[in-house]
Amino acid sequence: MIFLRSFFFNILLYAGIVSACIISIPFLLVKDKYMVCAGKVLSDYIVYLLKIFLNTNIEFKGLENLKKQKKYFVASAHQSMFETFALQTVLPGPIFILKKELMKIPIFGWCLKKIGAIDIVRETATKENLSFFDKILDKTSKSNRPLLIFPQGTRVAYKDRPDFKKGVSRIYDAIKLPCIPVALNTGKVWPKNSFNKYPGNITISFLKPIQPGLEKNEFLKKLQLEIYKEIDLID
Repeated sequence: MIFLRSFFFNILLYAGIVSACIISIPFLLVKDKYMVCAGKVLSDYIVYLLKIFLNTNIEFKGLENLKKQKKYFVASAHQSMFETFALQTVLPGPIFILKKELMKIPIFGWCLKKIGAIDIVRETATKENLSFFDKILDKTSKSNRPLLIFPQGTRVAYKDRPDFKKGVSRIYDAIKLPCIPVALNTGKVWPKNSFNKYPGNITISFLKPIQPGLEKNEFLKKLQLEIYKEIDLID
């Protein structure tokens, strides 16, 4: 039963992504707000699919913490593909920081560029990465859309607790904005690199903002501690 549910879910998932990309091609020629709106519609569709096919309950906690800040950035745990969509349903057009390979995918990558996604070559110090923080400062200074980063660097199993990458602390130090941590347990339902998806309850918690002004290492430790502590409580 799990396999059959996952089979039909995956078909509709990727059919929806491909269809959304094709339908959105005209939006490449107009203002980015239309592409951002298309991304939200696709995200709502995927959340709906998960609820219907996997009988999954999805709960967002701490949304009031988003409303307390005019400008902020979000640092989220990363356990599955799901949160890249689910977070778009409640965040106002997040600006993604993502691996460069995604930007090279035909049409899909063009759409990511259109919504202002910032690419990075992971685990390297290439020339392409030298302007990375300049891009972030430029984006955050010109827009109220929140920056969204996954400080674990890649998707991890929900029981894994790797150290966060230092890049998130450099971003925190550079942009001088409150950071809203996000804890979640999406990996229980939608495991990394798994064909099968499982019934269950997904909780995505927006924690109290960490205000600017901390030393970089202090911020990194606090961010990691608070996210992992909340994930343990969710589990």
